[in-house]
Amino acid sequence: MKKKKIKLPNTMVLILMIALFAVLLTWIIPAGEYVRVENAKGIKVVDPNQFILKDRTPVSPFKIPFFIIQGYKNTFSLFLCILFGGGAFHFVSSSGALESLVAKAVKRLKDKTWIFIPIITILFTLLCTSKSLNSFIAFAPILVVIARSLGFDSIVGVSFLILGGAVGFSTGTLQQSTTMVAQGLAELPLFSGLGYRMVCLVVFSVITNIYILRYAMRIKKDPQKSYMYDLDQASGNQYDVSTLESFGPMTARKWSVLAILVATLTVLVAGAMKLKWGMDEFSIGFIWCGLAMGLAQGMGPSKTVEEFFKGAKGLLFVGSLVCVASSISLILSAGGIIDTIVHALAVVMLKVPAILRGPAMFLVNILVNVLISSGSGQAAVVIPIMVPVADMIGMTRQTAVLAYNFGDGFSNYVLPTVGSLMGILGMANVPYDRWMKFMWKLFLIWVAAGCVMMMIAQMIHLGPM
Repeated sequence: MKKKKIKLPNTMVLILMIALFAVLLTWIIPAGEYVRVENAKGIKVVDPNQFILKDRTPVSPFKIPFFIIQGYKNTFSLFLCILFGGGAFHFVSSSGALESLVAKAVKRLKDKTWIFIPIITILFTLLCTSKSLNSFIAFAPILVVIARSLGFDSIVGVSFLILGGAVGFSTGTLQQSTTMVAQGLAELPLFSGLGYRMVCLVVFSVITNIYILRYAMRIKKDPQKSYMYDLDQASGNQYDVSTLESFGPMTARKWSVLAILVATLTVLVAGAMKLKWGMDEFSIGFIWCGLAMGLAQGMGPSKTVEEFFKGAKGLLFVGSLVCVASSISLILSAGGIIDTIVHALAVVMLKVPAILRGPAMFLVNILVNVLISSGSGQAAVVIPIMVPVADMIGMTRQTAVLAYNFGDGFSNYVLPTVGSLMGILGMANVPYDRWMKFMWKLFLIWVAAGCVMMMIAQMIHLGPM
């Protein structure tokens, strides 16, 4: 008799189960909160010395739909960005422009395709030293095409972006939304400790690239070892050197589609980095991009609009996943238990042996990130608590901030409640369970490496302060 394989539930079902568990916690965990005060910069932060219990406000499971609606409202800009991004990239995939272009490059590179992995991964590492992955979600479909054209699978394609960006973001070298906020709250010079953060970036970058290369070389030798083998085969788009040649030469229309795409992405990335553009501006850019590419392919206005919404429809479920996932933190907040959980974790930290307190603080921040996925939001809650703890146990404040960076960052790439991760996986048609089959070992390696780097930071008394 054949054994039945254990199959994870649909991603939406998984998220709803987590939401139901969050509701259960509001009935079990006592409600409490830290007193919020204004610091010298006028920012409201928690006072670590004033934690009070308050009346329970348990959440009814029947109110989950209400919080889901609130989740849609709170993340509507990201929702539209995902949909309109799908609409724009539908024209790219239907034109065959990328396939024709990549066919030429692959033919020239032949057996040297492995060099693309560290090059592209490091590119996104550098880009994400100052920006989050949200700014680069649009690159996911392109990277999948490139990866599959080089004989790899869709997971390798999204790894370029997700894992490269993970290293750049999580080491916090120049991050404004995390490092700058956390160091400001810890009363440290902004972006101090940059030298050691760069060392961490190099260490994690080497580890990550080796991991991707080993997987990529293994599946190139035997494609059936790919975690995406059946889905990539079923997609109907089989990319290799011989089949890519069948896409034909580059035509003027194909060049125009790629020119519009490159111009759009360049403007959007520049706007995000220089003008602080957000999801609204990205959505507008995708609308113009889609319309321009449709007209460039000789479609009339009606056909262009029809094709645009055909592509957007394909990402409706993905956008909904992101919105529903955001309801979980709303449930915990309504139940008044987030501060209680953070307070309990801080108390336990004081009982850990001295040499392991840095790693422990890192692990605590991972747990907190499950509850508070916003980097700046987590900083506002955690740093005012962890800084006094660090002062009491002889740990530098810089080390406490680094623990926050690692904890807030690296777990973002395994949590199904993180919008950027689910958005990228959705646009690349990579199911969350397949991603986790590939990712869980690397995450454990990241955690182990992070613990080592935290212990070193403790031993060298990473400063200033």
